[in-house]
Amino acid sequence: MSDELTHLNSSGEANMVDVTGREITVREAIASAHVLLSAHVVSLLRDGSTPKGDVLSTARIAGIMGAKKTSELIPLCHPIAINKISIDLAVIDSGVSITAHVITSDRTGVEMEALTAVSIAGLTVIDMVKALDPAAEISQIHVDSKSGGKNGDWKRA
Repeated sequence: MSDELTHLNSSGEANMVDVTGREITVREAIASAHVLLSAHVVSLLRDGSTPKGDVLSTARIAGIMGAKKTSELIPLCHPIAINKISIDLAVIDSGVSITAHVITSDRTGVEMEALTAVSIAGLTVIDMVKALDPAAEISQIHVDSKSGGKNGDWKRA
């Protein structure tokens, strides 16, 4: 892995990296996040009785939409063809666990798309329960693993 800041030009200005010469390969990334919620909201999610409706399904769709719009939200991200996005949300004792798996066949990776997916899904969970739990928070947003491309595979220890 290079230590150079590849998003800067010779004058130190931010620029999108030229990926024209990179090989098109299958690239995958998995990211995760946790939404910390009160025990009361966790109970409502488990019962399916939240006032705004199906929180997990809404968050899943929002996460998919967010991943597809990553290059519009993050200034130096390349628009890429996303071949697959899956988002899993699980109610756990402390809140909601979110995992996104994104796949492309392109010249650059999908880590940012996976991170955007879990972030937007988490924000959607909070939006749908904020009246019940104003202290809700998103934590532990990170890439769990990635594969493909010239830097190869990486997995969080």
